[in-house]
Amino acid sequence: MSDSAEEFFRRAYEAQMAGELDAAITLYQKSIALGPTAEAHTFLGWTYSFLRRYREAIAECKRAIEVDPDFGNPYNDIGAYLIELGRWEEAIPWFEQAIDAARYEPRHFPHYNLARVYIQTYEYGKAVEHLRRALELEPRYGSARKELRRLLSRMN
Repeated sequence: MSDSAEEFFRRAYEAQMAGELDAAITLYQKSIALGPTAEAHTFLGWTYSFLRRYREAIAECKRAIEVDPDFGNPYNDIGAYLIELGRWEEAIPWFEQAIDAARYEPRHFPHYNLARVYIQTYEYGKAVEHLRRALELEPRYGSARKELRRLLSRMN
């Protein structure tokens, strides 16, 4: 019995979470070879990001979008990787696309990430707006709550 794309994906994720990044990369690539999915490309990109291989991570996320443009995770991830590369303003449209994606659960993340960009560019009003929106979507999001408090105290 041969392994399926889903089985390779499951094993890749387990390896990634165990810190076995080289094994995870190989297993995600095997999963993609058998049946490319937006998730497998996105998670392969995420694994590359653990190794600070952001350009490769971005390329995998773009492949994920080609496979399924409705999947929101790769848009947010591209924005996050652009931030890591110091390309803050280039990240904005990617976070906006994540917010608008049809298939995306943790919509509070791109709002938080947009706030990070707007803090970096001294657009504090926009940052506050996105932090509040993140907290509306996920009231238990401690990082957003802490950042909002910090930002509001700085503005007063």
